Amino acid sequence: MTDSVLRADRETAAGPGTDDAVVGATRSLRVGHDRPIRISAGHRLLHHDGKCSRPHGHNYEVAVTVDGRLTEEGWVADKGDITAVIGEWDHVFLLEAGDPLVEAFEATGDADGVVVLEHPPTAEVMSVILERKLLDALPETVTDVAVEVSETSELCGGGTI
Repeated sequence: MTDSVLRADRETAAGPGTDDAVVGATRSLRVGHDRPIRISAGHRLLHHDGKCSRPHGHNYEVAVTVDGRLTEEGWVADKGDITAVIGEWDHVFLLEAGDPLVEAFEATGDADGVVVLEHPPTAEVMSVILERKLLDALPETVTDVAVEVSETSELCGGGTI
């Protein structure tokens, strides 16, 4: 980057050479890209004709990108807040609303181990819902959240296909 570009960036943020050029600057925070956040969760796809219609589990890797303005604390968002939201889905069973397994978990006293989603609990749906949950949980200085959820190659049950 040339000096003129650096100078222009500083001046755009809050005027030439001021300390305020840092607070409010737009930045991206990447969490879990180099070392993914790992969670384990069970699920099943209620309206699927294959093996995924049966209850099973996966290990998931989650990566998050948060865009926003730097706060007085010096960050876009607290990484602990991000991992806390994702951690709510660690070692739970993700089920679609209307799945009879929801009632089965409730009947056995394990309702706290189930997260009921309005859509099938696929990795793609999980990413959209986690993005929305993070936007709700993070400060107003956050302008955008992108979440990537991937199933790892091993199943929680130990088998590989």
